[in-house]
Parts: sequence; structure tokens; C-alpha cells
Amino acid sequence: MKKRVLAMVLAAAMGTAMLAGCGSSSDDTAADAASTAASETEEAAETATSEAEAEDGETAETSIEKIVFATNPEFPPFEFITTDGVIGEYDGIDMAIAAEIGERTGVEVEMQSMEFDSLLVALQNGQIDATIAGMTVTDERAKTVDFTTAYYTATQVMIVAEDSDIASAADMEGKVISVVQGYTGETVVQDLGYEYQAFKKGTECIMELLNGKCDVVVIDSATAEKYLEDNSGLKIVEDEEAFGAEEYAMAVAKGNTELLDLLNNAIEEMLSDGTISELSAKYIDGE
Repeated sequence: MKKRVLAMVLAAAMGTAMLAGCGSSSDDTAADAASTAASETEEAAETATSEAEAEDGETAETSIEKIVFATNPEFPPFEFITTDGVIGEYDGIDMAIAAEIGERTGVEVEMQSMEFDSLLVALQNGQIDATIAGMTVTDERAKTVDFTTAYYTATQVMIVAEDSDIASAADMEGKVISVVQGYTGETVVQDLGYEYQAFKKGTECIMELLNGKCDVVVIDSATAEKYLEDNSGLKIVEDEEAFGAEEYAMAVAKGNTELLDLLNNAIEEMLSDGTISELSAKYIDGE
């Protein structure tokens, strides 16, 4: 379309220059007319190109000036509190991703802390614009919110004492199981039909395990690795048959297509250029 518009402008301008040259009795007048026509041609061509680019969506801009995210900073390495975070006191994979989105889009990013099971309620009530909290995409959640493109794939694992005889999910039957309220681990244990105790924080679950008050903690794999780094005497048990892969994504209010598109464009770009992989490695492997 750009070429068609530009050609039309050039043709019109050339015609003007030719008429100016033929209708004047003075060579200087004709030259001036031709020069003016050429100048107008260049300006018109630039205008036409800009308009064509706008129509093609190449210069599309967003009206969004600020994104108020909410997270639950009890889920390392994805979100946690530190003295020098990437967004205020907040740090982790998700926080680094949110900060990068702000940089790439030129939109201000603000982070708020909430209990995990309050995140979607706050989103639906308009208290926040989006969630970023290692949240797994599920059909049930998708009924009330719109999810972005998934940016991370994880799975559930079991954390047990090093001398534990738990070797699979089936071995949890009759054991004292700890999970974080609202996390996928709780849903998985429910689906298995086991009784469990739920806590607000993963650290509380780990303390129960270390103090011998529970036999196993079911939680996301990357977070489990982080807890093992900080606590001795524990090990991770995997069961791929019982715990399938899950995808993390951000959530926005139903119908908020402008924000959803902005986030998706940034996420897809960061997945394509390897930024998210680099950030994940930084926080998980310390690279």
C-alpha cells in the first residue's frame, strides 16, 4: 500500500511541474515552479509513507501509561522480597519479566503484594490491571480472566526428608501432606483424593517438614529447587505420571484486549529472542 500511495503522489507532483514549465514564458519561473513542485512532492511522499505505515499498524501506539501488577512474593525464584529488587523490593523471574515489559513498551510498572488466592478476585474487582505470580493456566481460571501467552513450563514435585520412603505420588497415601493454599499443588493433591494441610506460604510448609510435622510438601519444581538450596536434609521426588506439565501466564480482566495484546507482544518477543530463558537461568541456576 505504501508504494501505491507514494506513486500516486509522485505522479501528481510531476504533472504539476510539467504544467508549470509549459505555461511560463520565463525559464526562471519554470525552474522555480519545478523546484516548488519537487519540494511538495518530497513532503507529500513523507506524509503518504507515514499514513501508510500507520494504516499497516507499524506505528501503532498504546494508550496504556501504567500497569498495576499484583503478585504473591512467597514463591522463589519467581517472586520474593529482597533489599534490592528489580521493582522496588520485589525480585525474581516474574519481577524481572515485568520490569523488562515496562522497558520494552515504555509503560510504567507498579507491583502490589497479595495473598495468592486473592489475586484473581482483585483483578475481577478492578483493583489491579494484571497478575504475575507463577500462575498456572487452568480451564477453571480461564472462565473468569483472560490469560496471556504462556511464558514458562513447570511441573509439581514432592519435597521429602532425605531418609523418606516416599518414591512416588502413590506413596503419599496416609501421609501428612502440606501444600500452599491456592497453588497448583493443592489442586493436584485434591485430584489424587488425599487429605492435606494448607498454608499461606511455601516457607511454612518447609518448616513443617523440617520440624517433622509433615511427611511431604507438594509444590512447583523450580521453587522446590530453591528451597533445597536453602535447607539441608531434604530431597526432591518426581512422578511424571502423576504430575503433568503446567504453563505459567499472566492474567488480565476479561475483555481487556488492549492490555492483553501489549503483554502478549512483549512476551512473544522475549520468548523469541531468548530473554525469558536468560532471566530464568539467572535466578534458577545463578548464571
